[in-house]
Amino acid sequence: MTGRMEEIKALCVYCGSQKGTDPRYAELARTLGVDLARRGITLIYGAGGIGLMNEVADAVLAAEGQVVGIIPEHLARAEVQHDGLSEIVIVDSMHERKQIMFERADGFVVLPGGLGTLDEFFEILTWRQIGLHDKPVVILDCAGYWAPLKTLLDQVVSQGFAPPSSHDLYHFADSVAQLFDILEAAPEPSLSAPTERF
Repeated sequence: MTGRMEEIKALCVYCGSQKGTDPRYAELARTLGVDLARRGITLIYGAGGIGLMNEVADAVLAAEGQVVGIIPEHLARAEVQHDGLSEIVIVDSMHERKQIMFERADGFVVLPGGLGTLDEFFEILTWRQIGLHDKPVVILDCAGYWAPLKTLLDQVVSQGFAPPSSHDLYHFADSVAQLFDILEAAPEPSLSAPTERF
């Protein structure tokens, strides 16, 4: 079976609207951005001009890559959007934002982030669990930031609230290089995208 990497033209990146306390988080975001541009992969993200969102977008743009931002109108009015993107999509709600990000991406990467990042991760993971998509979902860890999340996901399985096969729905990567190794090894998609949000 061939890998999926040649099918990936756009990756959705979920990450924080803050930079966090460890400078390695921003460094990771920038490294990912440069590599996305180098590989010709479009960044799909929430259009933020702050935090790690800004770091990854600026890195893609500086390396002459493409960035598509999707943002609800109320956040755009609050002046948190990035003003220099390749394309910006203004939507009416957070739900519409997440739906369009899903539709335009061939896979999902989770960088360090807060409650919003966790919300996006768990929703896209749940959609995969119930068969709405089979796009790869990769948690890109940095300095052990997501170790508690891994422990939580293991606990959900060990305590009988999800089958062991749930571990196949996502991957953890310790570096950008490992992220792309995982995407390279991912099987080709076999499900068509849902036409409406569930």
